[in-house]
Amino acid sequence: MRTYRELFRTPQFKPLFAAGATHVAGSTTSGLALGSLVYAATESPLLAALSMFGSSLAQVVGATVLMSAADRLPPRAAMTGMALAFAAATALLAVPGLPLPAVFAIIVVEGLIAAVGGGVRYGLLNEVLPKDGYLLGRSVLNMCAGLMQIGGYALGGLLVATLSARGTLLVAAVLYLAGAAVARFGLARRPPRTAGRPSVAETWRTNAVLWSSGPRRRTYLALWVPNGLVVGCESLFVPYDPGHAGLLFAFAALGMLVGDVVTGRFVTHSRRGRLAAPLQLFLAAPYLLFAAGPALPLAFALVLLASVGFSASLLYQERLMALTPDGITGQALGLHSSGMIAMQGVAATLAGSLAQWTSPGTAMTVMAAASLAVTLALEAAEHRAAAPTGKAAGKAAADRSAAGPS
Repeated sequence: MRTYRELFRTPQFKPLFAAGATHVAGSTTSGLALGSLVYAATESPLLAALSMFGSSLAQVVGATVLMSAADRLPPRAAMTGMALAFAAATALLAVPGLPLPAVFAIIVVEGLIAAVGGGVRYGLLNEVLPKDGYLLGRSVLNMCAGLMQIGGYALGGLLVATLSARGTLLVAAVLYLAGAAVARFGLARRPPRTAGRPSVAETWRTNAVLWSSGPRRRTYLALWVPNGLVVGCESLFVPYDPGHAGLLFAFAALGMLVGDVVTGRFVTHSRRGRLAAPLQLFLAAPYLLFAAGPALPLAFALVLLASVGFSASLLYQERLMALTPDGITGQALGLHSSGMIAMQGVAATLAGSLAQWTSPGTAMTVMAAASLAVTLALEAAEHRAAAPTGKAAGKAAADRSAAGPS
């Protein structure tokens, strides 16, 4: 599957696409509103970053105790229920005078729900598309997410300025309700991908299987850590420039869109493996300049260029699917999604803490340098692991040559 026309002609892809679009629109709009609300109340870069990305931390818990549900729940019912839960939680966040501990308690609940939601959504994508269509389908969902983020952050910034942050949260709740309607009435009823009841024990057992393979471990780390550290840079956009944070997020989303279009549609299969690590290096490098406090036009350009590198995750996801048995793809993708988002929460916490002691620009540069170091270390480990295999294959070929024709 190589064309967008083929993709959108695939049964069930369009409602899955629409449900994902409304979810991203709701999350970006509510995230900017909540970050602005918390920063205005506390003037704390750390708390503002945690309010926008803190639900990511709760996904660690979800991934370790709830993730078996991703393959054991009916996808349509699960996606509908989760969208309704997000709508209710977002509406609660808009209540005036809500204490800060209550705000973060709601954020934690959202993270637990999202942990399972990622596995359900992307497991369903892998189910409705043929094997050769996953990369293109995921790239289109990422492109959609980029467009919704551009629109969501731009709309969110406008709504915060005109309606207030609380009014913007109510708009986001309506978007989640729209997503619930699309999932309920657009998706067909499907049975769970795997029989049995979700349980903590089953979650741990399957996670252990996924983590037992060295190539899968390195792929997971490549999916989680380098881009998570760069999201830590993004979590400081509000304290870096409160008046233009929405535009910084929009340029980041535009860069992601460009990267996903190019990688998903035009990069050939033979080049995909070689491009993953270079794209991750490109993701972090532009943020090294933020310690110098670049002027706003340059900052926009740097953020846009860096975000093209997020498309490396498409290539690593394709590698992960090639390494994973069919029966546990939902949990494998859910573990990827939850681990990635959890790392984003960890990085946001670290970035916010660094910014408290230094400055947002300096913290962004430190996070970018750490991302570069992790990418280089993982690539070196991959080469070391591949070297014995290559030597063994070379020795086998030499032995066959020495033995002569049979």
